[in-house]
Amino acid sequence: MVGSKEIIKVSNLMKQYGDFTAVNGISFNVYEGEIFGLLGPNGAGKTTTLEIIETLREKSGGEIWVDGKSVDDDKNEIKKIIGVQLQAAGYYPSLNLTELLSLFSGLYNVDIDKMKTLKSVGLEDKVKAKYKELSGGQKQRFSIATTLINNPKIVFLDEPTTGLDPQARRNLWDLIRGIRDNGTTIVITTHYMDEAEQLCDRVGIMEAGKIMTLNTPDALIDELLATGFTKQKDVKGANLEDVFISMTGHEWRDE
Repeated sequence: MVGSKEIIKVSNLMKQYGDFTAVNGISFNVYEGEIFGLLGPNGAGKTTTLEIIETLREKSGGEIWVDGKSVDDDKNEIKKIIGVQLQAAGYYPSLNLTELLSLFSGLYNVDIDKMKTLKSVGLEDKVKAKYKELSGGQKQRFSIATTLINNPKIVFLDEPTTGLDPQARRNLWDLIRGIRDNGTTIVITTHYMDEAEQLCDRVGIMEAGKIMTLNTPDALIDELLATGFTKQKDVKGANLEDVFISMTGHEWRDE
């Protein structure tokens, strides 16, 4: 349920590298309980924007508040209430999943039920498996599990379904929705527009360091159609991926 509270507020954010402007005066809000998508081609500035919000990169100008806390003055407090998805290189490949969860929970100084954590992402049968032994989909699920260790108010997911097969992708969508339904705000980046359309309450589309538009997916589609835009091919009520899922099943599976 999307609330009325602005849990992230970005005002006139700037990021410059010498003469190059990566983020050019953007402003937007994320509301508590929503799935917010930041979209754009490579080099648009979306990753830089998220890394600044996550306190991983310094800004050149502007203001950001996360749950009422300023990134200038309250970095440590912000880190306590967010979860950030790591890429594969962030894990020790020869440790098993319980060992990795112990490591991360120790970094956060919290006690967790490791089996419950793994079960929440469908990995309870991989409790003793080494990270390097996991399939691509399993690694993505585990990376999401690690973002939840500190019971964050906000989770940042960077292209979480890239390279996954259709079953893993659809099931990861269900997992993301479930995290949101449990009260966590989610900020996501993706290059899959169908994914953004299915998951996101609102999306902002970036290009050349600026936000070109921001609205709900339905509203943005309606705005485009109002210009007279038509597809060359009629859109049916299902697509080929729906056929694939229907024929092969929806369950998690190993690669």
